[in-house]
Amino acid sequence: MEEKKKDSGSAASVLIGAAFLMATSAIGPGFLTQTAVFTDKLKAAFAFAILVSILIDIIVQMNIWRILGVSGKRAQDVANEVFPGLGYFLAFLVALGGLVFNIGNVGGAAMGLNVMLGVPLVPGAIASAIVAIALFLNKEMGKAMDNFTKVLGVVMIAMVLFMVFKTQPPVALALKETVLPSTIDWMTILTLVGGTVGGYITFAGAHRIIDAGITGMDNIKHISSGSVKAISITGIMRYLLFLAILGVIATGATLDPKNPPASAFLIGAGQIGYRIFGVILWCAAITSVVGASYTSISFLRTLFSKVEQYSRYWIIGFICVSSGIFATMGNPVALLIVAGSLNGLILPVSLGVTLLAAFNKKIVGPDYHHPKVLAALGWIMVLFTAWMGFKSLAGIAKLFS
Repeated sequence: MEEKKKDSGSAASVLIGAAFLMATSAIGPGFLTQTAVFTDKLKAAFAFAILVSILIDIIVQMNIWRILGVSGKRAQDVANEVFPGLGYFLAFLVALGGLVFNIGNVGGAAMGLNVMLGVPLVPGAIASAIVAIALFLNKEMGKAMDNFTKVLGVVMIAMVLFMVFKTQPPVALALKETVLPSTIDWMTILTLVGGTVGGYITFAGAHRIIDAGITGMDNIKHISSGSVKAISITGIMRYLLFLAILGVIATGATLDPKNPPASAFLIGAGQIGYRIFGVILWCAAITSVVGASYTSISFLRTLFSKVEQYSRYWIIGFICVSSGIFATMGNPVALLIVAGSLNGLILPVSLGVTLLAAFNKKIVGPDYHHPKVLAALGWIMVLFTAWMGFKSLAGIAKLFS
């Protein structure tokens, strides 16, 4: 699955594709629900939480993309070089979390087709899985994946933008609250960070550029730019979605707690809005299926020779297992809750290890000097996300006690 070194034009295309892969991996069914719930809770003040989370996400992404990109090594290999054996543990956590979340992603795709076209959930899940599998059967699967995530990412942004015009939110108030918030909720901010760069998501784009051979000191500016673009795409989608839902809430409407984003679109634009939500949900879910499957298997490739040799078939198998579990069990709520908590521990471990690697010349090479300010901010993020992860685990322990 390795690709030959790219010329400048195709490299730029891959970098944009990697940015969209990371962004659309983050924009899944949970992203839509999370945005609706927090908009309902914080109203216009949620804008500030979005801004701060974007700034934090950029710090995380720039650290990880730069260090992995310069080294040309995937996260599990870097982890094994820093602490022997840690790469296997990290790969296990990512693959397990990715599998469980992929069940939810397949479910989201099935629900999207159900809303759009009235397709029953199980046939919808199977049809969506076939679409994802077709990408990985393509001879140029990297290019196919890039184009797929670009097109569907643009479709999602365009449709949410339409809803913004339809619901006519108080934009002036939202802009004011973006920089002068009436309420600041740090747990909400950290939750957004976990949902955007937690677990496998932050590595989706970084591993993609490594596969494409866009690595080393010569590409450092392009790698840094790509990491910022990835977060910018996610941030634009989050802010537009927030505005669209804020326009509904500002009228005094009450969202359905069973499905807040769907009810916002239904209230905001009637049946047309509801169908648009179905399209957005399917696009968000199917691109997350692609991102989760690709990235989860990328964590196993260099650790197991059979996975490396037959990587595309392992990705396809990953999709089939996720879809099969959903078709027979539905969304395993307890598993999703536990996986979400474990997912919260992946970022502080992986980011911490990556930051340690930044100053190991055997990993990044003798000529690379990681910006000290970026590293310091990265360590602050490690502490913040570790605190949040352990709080989440403590909550789960109480839930099951």
